[in-house]
Amino acid sequence: MIAWTIYLTFGGALVALLAPGVLARWTALVTTAAGFVLSLLALIDIVDAGVFQTITRREWVPLLGMQYHLAADGISLTLCLVTGLTAFCAVLFSWDVERRPNEFFFSLLLVVTGSYGVFLSADLFLFFVFYEVVIVPKYFLIAIWGSTNREYGAMKLTLYSFLGGALVMIGLIAIYATAGKESVATALDLQELARFPIAADVQAWVFPVLFLGFAILGGVWPLHTWAPTGHVAAPTAGSMLLAGIVMKLGAYGALRVAMNLLPAGFQLWRDWIVVAAVIGILYAAAVALRQRDLKFVIGYSSVSHMGFVLLGLASATALGAGGAVLQMFSHGVIGALLFAIAGMVYRRTHTRDIDALSGMALNRTLPFAAFAFVIASAASMGIPGFSGFAAEITILIGTWKNYPHAVWITGIGMVLVAAFTLRALKTAFFGDAIPSGEGNATLAPITVPEKVGAGLLMFSTLAIGIYPKFLLDRIMPAVEAMAFLKP
Repeated sequence: MIAWTIYLTFGGALVALLAPGVLARWTALVTTAAGFVLSLLALIDIVDAGVFQTITRREWVPLLGMQYHLAADGISLTLCLVTGLTAFCAVLFSWDVERRPNEFFFSLLLVVTGSYGVFLSADLFLFFVFYEVVIVPKYFLIAIWGSTNREYGAMKLTLYSFLGGALVMIGLIAIYATAGKESVATALDLQELARFPIAADVQAWVFPVLFLGFAILGGVWPLHTWAPTGHVAAPTAGSMLLAGIVMKLGAYGALRVAMNLLPAGFQLWRDWIVVAAVIGILYAAAVALRQRDLKFVIGYSSVSHMGFVLLGLASATALGAGGAVLQMFSHGVIGALLFAIAGMVYRRTHTRDIDALSGMALNRTLPFAAFAFVIASAASMGIPGFSGFAAEITILIGTWKNYPHAVWITGIGMVLVAAFTLRALKTAFFGDAIPSGEGNATLAPITVPEKVGAGLLMFSTLAIGIYPKFLLDRIMPAVEAMAFLKP
């Protein structure tokens, strides 16, 4: 059933491209809603979340051992769920797109199709195909429908993505060439490769190449600069997809492919990954504190929060890695919500400068946006009761066993996150009151689709914050089954 998320989304993309403009958005809405529902049902119904269970397997290029092989476990289904949720809400926040709506929703749905494919692929080549499918529509979403420096932002994101993709390809070819000496038939099968004893000296150089290729898309320091620039340049839906889904592709690839297939290489390099994660958390949070553009604040916030994902993965513990997957879901929801609110505000005020917004009394003129930003800020800061707290505390507890000093240093980053979040909240939404007789023109009210999308995202971060067991019961068995945790 979960495989239909790929087929329905791709079919919806074609229909959206060819249908009359008025039907394109409805096609995208129905398609993404179906993907969200299928992902949720699959996650609820999964029997053994710790097994990477085959969904479908067909011969593709037998000579090279390539198969159309899809599989799922608790990790992949969790990320399919955040993909469906983010995509559905992104369509709601794009309801008023009038410029070339067919091409817009076609590009959006292609990004979602590729993302579902990455999370469900069990063949290395198929994984790479879906991984690369995401790049081109990302470029057009930003270059055509973006705003500030859109062409620069789109090109920078694309070049970084191709650089990461090139490194990934080199790593995959090395794995294929090594494992193919024994059996071409299983040289691309993720399940078989996880059991294949790749020589330690090969892992020592293949792992950093492969991991770095994935980490670039995950926004890892110091190759993170595409992320804030791309977020700012993208339209609202594009920013939501980048934060909610695309950055998770890199983190998932690092876990599923690099760490799981090359455990000896991971053990050799994990100390350096921890260093990069801690620096990324601190650096991005400090830079966010100096930003005046609301989207840049949120963009650097995303880089900082993805540093927690990297820290959890590098902890080399099941709890830390499980927390990292939970953080992928949590940040996907919170990041999408923050960018959605920034889009709400920009669409009505035509500015993202927090100093300019401070004189507009948005808590009065746009009370729903102010309320939603309060909720998103609380979740982003890791306030108990929200998914951000559940994910980050799980990561930090899991990291303490092997890297207690990293946890202490990361605490500084958490203080900085609270500082820039509260600053943006206070200045942009609860700034000085408008002097009598000098107020702005009445701002357009928040639309029903925007309220539904924001409400669904707020509910999701609150629901998982109150009951993280729903996801952790499915994530932890899958993490514990991975090779990098086995002695």
